[in-house]
Order: sequence, then C-alpha cells, then structure tokens
Amino acid sequence: MTDKLEAIAEKLKKIDQALLDPDVISDTGKYKELMKERKSILPVCEKYAEYKKYLQNKAEAEEILSSGDPELSELARAELDEAEENIKKCSEELKILLLPRDPNDDKNVVIEIRGGAGGDEAALFSYVLYRMYCMYAESMKWKTELMYCNETELGGFKEVSFTVIGDGAYSRLKFESGVHRVQRVPETEAQGRIHTSTVTVAVLPEVDDVEVEINPADIKFETCKSSGAGGQHINKTESAIRLYHKPSGIVIECQDERSQFKNKDKALKLLKAKLYDMKQREQHDKIASERKSQVGTGDRSERIRTYNYPQSRVTDHRINMTIYSLDAFLNGDLNGMIDALITADTAARLSSEAND
Repeated sequence: MTDKLEAIAEKLKKIDQALLDPDVISDTGKYKELMKERKSILPVCEKYAEYKKYLQNKAEAEEILSSGDPELSELARAELDEAEENIKKCSEELKILLLPRDPNDDKNVVIEIRGGAGGDEAALFSYVLYRMYCMYAESMKWKTELMYCNETELGGFKEVSFTVIGDGAYSRLKFESGVHRVQRVPETEAQGRIHTSTVTVAVLPEVDDVEVEINPADIKFETCKSSGAGGQHINKTESAIRLYHKPSGIVIECQDERSQFKNKDKALKLLKAKLYDMKQREQHDKIASERKSQVGTGDRSERIRTYNYPQSRVTDHRINMTIYSLDAFLNGDLNGMIDALITADTAARLSSEAND
C-alpha cells in the first residue's frame, strides 16, 4: 500500500508543477483536466500525510521509551498508544480511499421513472417518487430539469425523465436504480383494500460528447404537439420532439420546453446517456462475479425497496434496512438510507479486494 501511496503523492507534485506552466494555464481543456485529477487524488494525499505524521509520532515515542527515562516514560507510553490507534484508523481510511473510484461519480444524472404493475396507482406513485427525488436534490443544493413526462388524468406519470445537476449527484443517486414497490390503499380504490404496485427507476450518468459517438445519419427527428392530461405541458405549436435512433431502436420524446431547439438538445442528451448506459451494461455483464459483490447499481428487474404506507415504513431489501418515517423519506430525507447503501457497497468492495 505504501508504494501506491508514494506514487500518488509524487503524482500530486507533478500536477502542481504542471499547473504553474504558462502553456498549461493557457490551455483551458488541459488545465481543467489536471484540476479534476488533482481534486480526485488530493484526499488520498492529505490522509497519507496524516498517516506519516502518526508514524513519526510513534517512532519518537518509542525512542523516548527505549532511552529508559522514568520521568518521560509514562507520557511517551500515552503518546505511543494514541499514535498506534491513529495509525490503525488512518490505514483503514486509506484502504477505502484507494478503492477504484467510479468514474461517473461526479457527473450529473438523468433519472427515468416509469409506472409498472398497478395501472393508475403505479402512475400516481411515479409522481410521488419524482417529487421525492426533486425534494432530495433541493436539500443537496442541486438543480433539477424536467425533460419529458407523460401525465395521466389523475395527476400521475406513466413516465417521467428529468436531469439532476450537481457535484456528486451520481455518487449519491446511482443506487436508486431498480424496482420500487408501494403498498397502500390507492386513491382510486373505494373499498379500502391495500394494493401493491411497482415503479421502475433508472439512474443514468449524463455523459460528455467525447464519451459517446453518434452518427447524425442514424437519427431521425419528428416534431409534434405536446401531449398529456392538460395544463402547462400542452401547447398548440409543434414544439415537442420525437427522436428515433435506428441502430439501437431507442425512441425519446421531449416536450417540456416551448422551443423545438431546446427539446431537441434535451433529447440528444438523454440519447447519449442511454447509449452510454447500454455500453456500461455490456461491460458489467462480462464481470458477473464483481456485480454479485456489490449492493447493486442498475439491475432494473431487481426489487430494491418497499414503501409500506399502513406501517409508515421504507425497507431496502439489498441491505435489510427499514426506516419507520415514511413521510420524511418521501419528502426527500434520503441521506440515512443512501449513506447505508454506500457503506455496504464499500464494505463489499473492500472484501472483494482482500480476496483477490
């Protein structure tokens, strides 16, 4: 581990030197790339410097103890115990920091929510989840932008796509992909019986142009009038965009903006995210054993969570965690659950690294 840490510390020195180079400063792309790399390794270097400081404290305490000075021995013993405890703590933290980092963690995300089993009730819960993620984004000081929605007469969403823009959005939201199950008495049910419905959530990292190549000849655009149950998403001009990507068969609609140009831009962003996601899934499928060791970040057939209204509880089935504060959770208080998912994923990856 020490050799790896020394190499990273040396890399930071080289980056800092390069950032002083006038040629690098004048090259915006290169400068931005180096700053991004510096940001990613700085926490490791700072923790390593702390680790080396405690190693030095330990060596000094051992030297005093070996001198046999009775007046200083008691103090040195206390300093040695403290140094050893701090070395152990730093060592564990460094192991976590050295885990391979998901290159998408700092990216914005595109979230797609679709009603599954349950008809109108599933569509109504799709809206509840959309609202939940928007409130969570607001609590994190992130921005959200609606891309597309297909509303029902009752105010639900058969489908909704939106972007979450903020530093580290993907790192916090990537574990939300999967099937979300709701158990409650539906607004559409007069008998008062509890129904079970499902909603599918997909979280895709927003990608740069350089990461996905799209041949313009493979895309067909159509314009149409906005559709839905009424309200602000309806207009009389053909501003809505329907995009067909011939090689993949992907169809995307965007109608939230009044401008064709803006809707077209959003449709292309969503297409890039979907193609990038398909590419990643092909790679993940080749490493099945690795996926088994992780919490799960994208199997959309996997039932990941149940929202039980009668008992006011939320249960995440991947980590067997239950929270008895459904209202707060649906109002965007997700950090407790997300932190637990990240901790479980980190522990699984540490175990996998140890076994390799």
